[in-house]
Amino acid sequence: MEKGDSLVTLSSVEMAEAQGALLVTNIEWRRVTKLGRKVVSERRYVEAQMARQQAYARVQAFGMTNSQIAQLLKTGDPAKATGKFKLLAGQNGIVIHDDFTVGELVEPGRVLLEITDPSSVWVEARLSHEQERVIRPGAKAWVKSDVEWISGEVLQLHPMMDEVTRTQGVRIEIHNADGHLHPGRFVAVRLQTNEAGRSALAVPDTALMRSPDGDWQLFIETRPGEFEAKEVEILRRNAGLTEIEGLEPGTRVVTQGAFFLQSELAKAGFDVHNH
Repeated sequence: MEKGDSLVTLSSVEMAEAQGALLVTNIEWRRVTKLGRKVVSERRYVEAQMARQQAYARVQAFGMTNSQIAQLLKTGDPAKATGKFKLLAGQNGIVIHDDFTVGELVEPGRVLLEITDPSSVWVEARLSHEQERVIRPGAKAWVKSDVEWISGEVLQLHPMMDEVTRTQGVRIEIHNADGHLHPGRFVAVRLQTNEAGRSALAVPDTALMRSPDGDWQLFIETRPGEFEAKEVEILRRNAGLTEIEGLEPGTRVVTQGAFFLQSELAKAGFDVHNH
């Protein structure tokens, strides 16, 4: 469907009255403009102009387009003020909702049809507070649907944090010319941060645990088969990785089974705190 295509024909008594009023006021306006300001009074001229503008605005507010109004005025025929008019598509796209029946009485404000343009879609993602701090509008984004990554751009970060999930919403625009993405589908998202190029030391979340005194620690391999607990400071977490301080780059770290190792050392009677 293209912009300007006819969707449905509507009719109402209010529209008929508005169309009739527009035809009457248009006749008066044409009369006073033909006579000119030298013949008619300033008051009559302004009143005719205002009456015509208000009648025009009324039929426009009821749903007639400028071209439809121009066609009605061109006829100048009061018999055309029947209250019927065609509702036209305001954009290119497809109809995704049309919950009405032919001949149905429709109340004012009722949504008759919903049209969406599938060539461009919005994806809503949720970010933690730490993630939100390094994302800005305009950042590059990638969305994965099935097996394909589609590029896009961050449009907006929601101004309010969700009080339940404690996450911040981010809106991503994706060009969807092939129609792979559909409303309601879950997708994976990657976002470019404003810290691109910054080096960081990070370990998997599974490598970290609490020490007996409550600090964060992990196990490092001192010699083959020998391990030692090392306290570290957590800077931030993101996508299963934790950025840390207090460890030399290149250090061999236990990334799987750290909890089991801590339990076994405790059973053997070793103090795993910095040993």
